Amino acid sequence: MSKRTNRREPSSSEESSIDSEEERRRKDVQDRDEFAERLKKRDEDRTRKVVEAASSSKRTYEEAAKRLKLDAEDKEKLLPELRKQSRRQYLEKRKEDKVAELEADIRDDEYLFADSVITERERKDREYKKSLLQIAKDHEKARELERVQRYHMPKDIKKGETQEYVEVDENERMPNSEQKKWEAEQLASASYQFGSKDAKDRAKQQEEYELLLEDQIDFIQALGLEGTKEKERKPEITETEKKKMTIEDTKKSLPIFPFKEDLIAAIREHQILIIEGETGSGKTTQIPQYLYEAGFTNDGKKIGCTQPRRVAAMSVAARVAEELGIKLGNEVGYSIRFEDCTSERTVIKYMTDGTLHREFLSEPDLGSYSVMIIDEAHERTLHTDILFGLVKDIVRFRKDLKLLISSATLDADKFSDFFDEAPIFRIPGRRYPVDIFYTKAPEADYIDACVVSVLQIHATQPLGDILVFLTGQEEIEACQEMLQDRVKRLGSKLKELLILPIYANLPSDMQAKIFEPTPPNARKVILATNIAETSLTIDNIIYVIDPGFAKQNNFNSRTGMETLMVVPISKASANQRAGRAGRVAPGKCFRLYTARAYQNELEENTVPEIKRTNLGNAMLMLKALGINDLLHFDFLDPPPKETLVLALEQLYALGALNHHGELTKLGRRMAEFPVDPMMAKMLLASEKYKCSEEVVTIAAMLSVNGAIFYRPKDKIIHADTARKNFNHPHGDHLSLMQVYNQWAESDYSTQWCYENYIQFRSMKRARDVREQLVGLMQRVEIDMVSSLSETTNIRKAITAGYFYHVARLSKGGNYKTVKHNQSVIIHPNSALFEELPRWILYHELVFTTKEFMRSVIEIDSKWLLEVAPHYYKPKELEDSTNKRMPKVVGKAP
Repeated sequence: MSKRTNRREPSSSEESSIDSEEERRRKDVQDRDEFAERLKKRDEDRTRKVVEAASSSKRTYEEAAKRLKLDAEDKEKLLPELRKQSRRQYLEKRKEDKVAELEADIRDDEYLFADSVITERERKDREYKKSLLQIAKDHEKARELERVQRYHMPKDIKKGETQEYVEVDENERMPNSEQKKWEAEQLASASYQFGSKDAKDRAKQQEEYELLLEDQIDFIQALGLEGTKEKERKPEITETEKKKMTIEDTKKSLPIFPFKEDLIAAIREHQILIIEGETGSGKTTQIPQYLYEAGFTNDGKKIGCTQPRRVAAMSVAARVAEELGIKLGNEVGYSIRFEDCTSERTVIKYMTDGTLHREFLSEPDLGSYSVMIIDEAHERTLHTDILFGLVKDIVRFRKDLKLLISSATLDADKFSDFFDEAPIFRIPGRRYPVDIFYTKAPEADYIDACVVSVLQIHATQPLGDILVFLTGQEEIEACQEMLQDRVKRLGSKLKELLILPIYANLPSDMQAKIFEPTPPNARKVILATNIAETSLTIDNIIYVIDPGFAKQNNFNSRTGMETLMVVPISKASANQRAGRAGRVAPGKCFRLYTARAYQNELEENTVPEIKRTNLGNAMLMLKALGINDLLHFDFLDPPPKETLVLALEQLYALGALNHHGELTKLGRRMAEFPVDPMMAKMLLASEKYKCSEEVVTIAAMLSVNGAIFYRPKDKIIHADTARKNFNHPHGDHLSLMQVYNQWAESDYSTQWCYENYIQFRSMKRARDVREQLVGLMQRVEIDMVSSLSETTNIRKAITAGYFYHVARLSKGGNYKTVKHNQSVIIHPNSALFEELPRWILYHELVFTTKEFMRSVIEIDSKWLLEVAPHYYKPKELEDSTNKRMPKVVGKAP
């Protein structure tokens, strides 16, 4: 006998509510689609095709004529500058000739008339010539001194070695210098042959020299990395030979060059190809050029190449443009977040993998590309893993699109399996043996250990450049300052040491300095993030210093919180780092950890980013592309399901998804911003609170927040005082806004930045980011309005995006997050560090020694119910009060 279940029928009011909600959903979906259509139409109107269809010969002819006109215009603009450069070079050479001529004239005059009586006029004439010569020499000396502090643009590689850093010996320009050189050589030879006589003196000098280094690290040598077999390895290219090589010779010397024809044939034969080759084999720079020469862009389509990092995309594009002899931004360009250096002529385009994600929004089939290269695939960034699933789907219906997956490690078989058993093309690497050294004991301060190791290598090892791996910009700048300070104290006792940083926020002209040839009798030390593991290849690296750490974003699915942490690297990363030392010659890798730590504490491989980060941004992008079944999306390594569900919940809480899991109009607008979903929501909320100008400024400043203020060691008190002058009583977001506004009032002055201990290059980047964001705000149909006096509205707009990141002061005087009761601390650099407001909102959590909240503002708990009533319940916010806790707790009477 079956049981009868009683189901309550919905009341008329409930039915009405459901109908009303469904009506709102349909209206929102309709608005979303109309908005997307308007965006598409605007993009089509702005896009001008470089080459029209071949059927229209007239249009093709007109297009060619326009391009010729553009070339002629470029030449017209370029010729005056070339004339100026040529004139400067002529005058420089003429000056040298004239000085030499004057010097010879004076010497001849003194020699010929040494015993003769000269007239007063002849004597004055001689004195005048001498004073003129002295002025010329003094001027040249001043220029030499000035060169140390000034950056000169690198010259054309074909003109030979850059002269800006060549040290000049005054004696070389004097008479009999050849005689003196010969004598010096004979003395050196004698010292070499009969060195035992003064061995004790040399040992004493060496001992005194060693004492200059305050600390030294004891290293133990272990088994190193083997080089390739002798018969496979090409002879080592000496520095002298390298200087004589043209760009064409350099390209031919790369390991990939002998395989050029075979590679092109394989690409023509297979739609998908996995390419495996050592870092430095030439994959990134040469393959797009080979495809360009083979005619893969003849139909007006482009060759795309993705990079996991901005620095790599920029520097590689610049190198390829140089190799092709064209201006960057014409046929070869790059596109990264907040910066687009391409034109209508661009046919080889380097971009970050995140940029390609955004291109899918306007061009889901990648119709403008004939070849897409996913480079550095082994790095397994979040965006790269998402791209694998997207491009795999596209090549199934776009048979004319060639897909190349480029990897530097043995992950190639895994990629082949994922891409339907795609063939693997292996390029043999050229690697020299690398000796690996470990410390005897763990190092307490690895940054200080890096500085000591650099100086130790510089003082005791043969010439060759040093590569130091650090975790980020702050560590690089700290290490750079410490090195400069110690090198200054040692003075002329050490040979010249050029200290060059490389990280994402560094301006491109500063980044380019790491690729310049090392001056004679000097050494470069390059301070880099893990970008130098595989993405960048730097010549002449012989020594690598590896502290064994990197920065990682880790997402805790239990608490729903994301933290930027410094963590130990994997064994695979450690070996990649060591391999950087063996690219051009036998090298040495100094690991600032013990052999035991390497064996027992390091993981075999780095955990793919998709398994350890917040997926909100990626899920929003996939939803915007119309991919709704995210649980069954074709991932190379599926993310944890709880992380995926949490990301969807967060998007729903932000209003990007409706209760059916569909993208809302708000979500579609959020997808247009290349920022975190919370920041995108903050930007869009500024429309409601009439403060878009201020919120855009805050968003731009947050993008460079870690690199705005600097503290010179000798002026720490002044720098801290200058920083406090910008502090706003309501928190750091408003302090950052004040910094930008005051800089703008100074007409974006460099001097103002210097006086206030603010990094000009970071401010310049913030201005560029702001301009991009303003353009995107207009793109999503938001007017720019100001509400500078209404700081409450600005803070409400920030809260609308970051309501997840809220903490309150507990009875013990500590802060705890509202939802997960996790203990957190205000960062000491915050304007609110000593204020202790009851309720605060933070931009990000950074874990170093403790869980620090960085960029904090004071909020009112009532705002949480206003901006996120679906997320917070009144009961959770019951103990809300605007009273501040006392700074000092008094004793009980």
